[in-house]
Amino acid sequence: MELKTKYQYTYFIYPYLIEEKNYQKYLYKLLKNEQCRLKLFDNKKDIQIDSYFLPEIKNKMFWSLNLEQDGLKSYETMDLKMKSAVLSKKYCNVFEYVLEKDIPGKINEKEGIFFDINKIEIVCFNTGICFILIKTALENNVNFSDVLNFNYKFRDIVSNIGHTKEYDSIKIQTKKLDNMQKFSDLLTKIAGKNITAKKINIDTDRLITYSYVCLAQDSWNESKDILSLEKEFEKYRTIKPANEQVRGITYQQENVYKEKYLYYGFANNATVLLTSDSNIQNYTSLLYEYENVQLYHFIYYLHQKIHLNKLNYEIKQARNFENIKSRFINFAKKDFIYEITNNSNGIILDKYYRREQNLDENFIRIKAKYDLLYKEYEIDKTNRHHMYYITLAAAIFMLDELKHDGRLPATY
Repeated sequence: MELKTKYQYTYFIYPYLIEEKNYQKYLYKLLKNEQCRLKLFDNKKDIQIDSYFLPEIKNKMFWSLNLEQDGLKSYETMDLKMKSAVLSKKYCNVFEYVLEKDIPGKINEKEGIFFDINKIEIVCFNTGICFILIKTALENNVNFSDVLNFNYKFRDIVSNIGHTKEYDSIKIQTKKLDNMQKFSDLLTKIAGKNITAKKINIDTDRLITYSYVCLAQDSWNESKDILSLEKEFEKYRTIKPANEQVRGITYQQENVYKEKYLYYGFANNATVLLTSDSNIQNYTSLLYEYENVQLYHFIYYLHQKIHLNKLNYEIKQARNFENIKSRFINFAKKDFIYEITNNSNGIILDKYYRREQNLDENFIRIKAKYDLLYKEYEIDKTNRHHMYYITLAAAIFMLDELKHDGRLPATY
């Protein structure tokens, strides 16, 4: 029996890097773009964010949350260059990329699955690490299989590899973005060529998937065959097409978090949430929480993952140890060890987010490289000091010899 959805959306996330020396110029470029608007947070309006995150993270990620009116007015009176200078010092900035209208699209004409791109955000960190967040939603009476096929196809839309004929390219129907090549061009327009991301081993061909589905009660209730449902969920978690055969459930406890009528699924390149409207909270409060605070929580850890890749690349280059030392210690002290939230759901998600991004493992591995480089640097520095003293001693000895031979006056 086909599973029917009540609500669904998927965010596709594109990571990219701006060189830090060009970061302020990049912010200036965004500010100049009439389609980009700085997203200002307000603790009266953004109550979820204010209550979910701990103070340190709120100050870092959402600096405008507690901004007084005078501070806001002061910012608004600045010219764009001054604004870009101010924003470049902030840990994180969020921009809304405003489309003229929702972008209707379809996957292929035979199937007739229509979707909208109804929201785009740009999240930039002062490390030069940025993300484009693209919210999509399928239209009309959507089956769960439609979501599976759509997620499977769309995440590789910027890839040069492409799919087989069975999973042909997605087409968007709109005056502005009338095909997926123009969608790819939009990513390039915002992110540039993204050469640095490839240097530090970041996959830019496959979009990161962050997806929500609420099934209708008829599809998930007390009488539903759970094994059959979990096979479909496994396809969802691993971003497989609807016709993929799942013989057994292979995921481990660390890949899935379950409550009644609620399954979170985690993978290295995806996070998904499958719910049922048998529980009213799943399509009221959780529907919005998942694409708000939980999404920003996820982005925070994606940034950490890429930041570690960047530090690893810099350690490999080993061009300026003092700079590497400063950056690594700064990351360890100011980013890596902070608690994110006291929210009960957030604490659970935190554990899964960190594990799926291999943050602790990567940190330990990079710290081992850093420690080795540090030892080499200290040995080299000690050797340089020894050489200095040896050279100084030799010079003094030579001066004494010259004095002894009478070739230099005794008072020299």
